[in-house]
Amino acid sequence: MYNSLRDFCIDKNIETRFNEPMSLHTSLKIGGRADVVVFPKEEELPDLISFLNINGLPYVIIGGGTNLLILDGGIEGVVIFTERMDKIMNIDGGRLTVQGGCSLQRVISLCAELGLSGMEGLAGIPGSIGGAIVGNSGSFGYEIKDNLEYINVISTDSTMRKIFKSELGFKYRGSNISSDCIITSATFTLEVNEPAEVRKVTKQFLNEKRIKQPLNQPSAGCVFKNFDGLSAGKLIDEAGCKGLRVGGIQVSNLHANYFINTGKGSAEEFLRLMDIVNRAVKEKFNIVLEPEIKIIGRF
Repeated sequence: MYNSLRDFCIDKNIETRFNEPMSLHTSLKIGGRADVVVFPKEEELPDLISFLNINGLPYVIIGGGTNLLILDGGIEGVVIFTERMDKIMNIDGGRLTVQGGCSLQRVISLCAELGLSGMEGLAGIPGSIGGAIVGNSGSFGYEIKDNLEYINVISTDSTMRKIFKSELGFKYRGSNISSDCIITSATFTLEVNEPAEVRKVTKQFLNEKRIKQPLNQPSAGCVFKNFDGLSAGKLIDEAGCKGLRVGGIQVSNLHANYFINTGKGSAEEFLRLMDIVNRAVKEKFNIVLEPEIKIIGRF
């Protein structure tokens, strides 16, 4: 089925792997095998998308593999990783353009180094710029949409488009960006400030996050969205779920909205723990929590 894709990628010099364990590519260290994974550069994307469409091969796009639960059955079709699209493209005063596969934390560090202010509160959030924009990542009252000017995307018909922020339908932890669009680059407008001041504020936010969140343990970040201004972590804690465990997955004792893979946890165990926690919150507060993590793959 995938012989023609193999030949195409060899011809285009696109790195390709078959039957790849997705646990190697997620911050949670969970996920069955994908049929095929590819690592294209931006200039290779239009031809790749056209080829996949012509041959009827389904695909999904993955950036940093954070805030993501991949099911134990893996992924059918092709996974397109954006990690080879990681260039800082242009810096002009307070205007910054980066490729969509660039690490968000690399961009935060660059802003601190150059004295570009506006994204300090995003310090410590893992993943790629593209993924952060799709999910409108945020913390400490900051959201990535705040300083975004526009994005460039490749859509399903393999055409390039520029889309301005006003068209993206941003909301709390979401946007109207289609899951099969690939963000190739993003342009931000930031305030030029003293580098020492930006570094100081960024460090303060990062230190606070390190105290309150298990950043050094395998997790997918916050599992559930906050509910109507109420902290999901606090609701889970007050429902008595902190430390609760199903197999290899445990509700963090540090922050109850983080589920930790203690070693060999599975997606099935993760889903069971999500259900138990949600039932406990529903029973105590009559609130049904909505997942913040994205769940993909086959059972």
